Amino acid sequence: MVFYAIAAAMIAVALAVLLLPLVRQGRRSGRSRGVFVLTLAIALVLPLAAGWLYLEVGTPVAINGAATQTGMPLTMQQAVSQLRAHLAEKPDDLQAWTLLAQTSAMLHNTDDARDAYEHILKLDPNNVDAMVGWAEADAMLKSDHVIGDRAVALLKHAVQLQPDSQRGLWLLGTSEFQQGNYSGAAATWRLLAPQLEPGSEVAKAVAEQISQADARAGGAPAEAASTHAAAATTQEAALQVQVSLASDLKAKLAPGDTLFIFARPVSGPPMPLAVTRLEANQLPTKVTLTDAMAMTPALKLSSVAQVFVGARISHSGQPIAQPGDLEGNAGIVDVARKTPVAILIDKVH
Repeated sequence: MVFYAIAAAMIAVALAVLLLPLVRQGRRSGRSRGVFVLTLAIALVLPLAAGWLYLEVGTPVAINGAATQTGMPLTMQQAVSQLRAHLAEKPDDLQAWTLLAQTSAMLHNTDDARDAYEHILKLDPNNVDAMVGWAEADAMLKSDHVIGDRAVALLKHAVQLQPDSQRGLWLLGTSEFQQGNYSGAAATWRLLAPQLEPGSEVAKAVAEQISQADARAGGAPAEAASTHAAAATTQEAALQVQVSLASDLKAKLAPGDTLFIFARPVSGPPMPLAVTRLEANQLPTKVTLTDAMAMTPALKLSSVAQVFVGARISHSGQPIAQPGDLEGNAGIVDVARKTPVAILIDKVH
């Protein structure tokens, strides 16, 4: 812990030296203090604690703790509020909209992220990151996570402008797979595969998906994909989860509430590797999360060794967390675990 604290302090000092002149210039041009705070937070927190943020995001204490460690006088929420106030006065500030989009996505405020990306595209129609970000956020907001027509058009344009866009290629291939264009999906993912770290979990997942797309298209899978697919399909993942509701929160349960039980990657995109939807009045309950519950065929439980397992009672019926939703989690567990994972829903989002 001492090592990490020292490392964080050193990086914070280095960032302050680099950013302070920019901040002073920005302040003279009318930018708010919140813009700087948010910039520093993202620059420091994302590189050092991406995995930690995926586990802790949504917990005000965790966010405030990160702010304290970097010596920032504002909380993340206050910085976002100042950034929004700045954008209300200067709605053409592309950099500020980009900062808001990235922060909203990081905090899983998907609706806000899509709205911010929309503003970016109005100011800069050829912004590749905004095209891909909008498409990803739009799919995440849908209960079935289907990539819609506008998102597909944006992704195609993004890949044309930036052929090595990894997120763009992944999402475009996913949309083609969803539409049944398996040969097109395999071809798109083959453009992505060489850019990935050899032997990484993501590279293996993409290789497996190429194999599956080839098989569905009626062709022979590529050698590399076939090798991994043969190994991966020998053992399908199945994770037992037991979920109960804390007694002091039972009064907050309303008729029609929806229960989501999910497993998501420890790091990387927050899209669940497996998720199931039930009526909240079925609590306590026991389910088994399997590869068949994956949101996309390439990213599923068996593609990773560990997952973050959680449960959420949604009052709106939407999978994206909303204020007032009830939550609980079991933290990080091994996918190969044979004993049930216990989750107590004991927090209010």
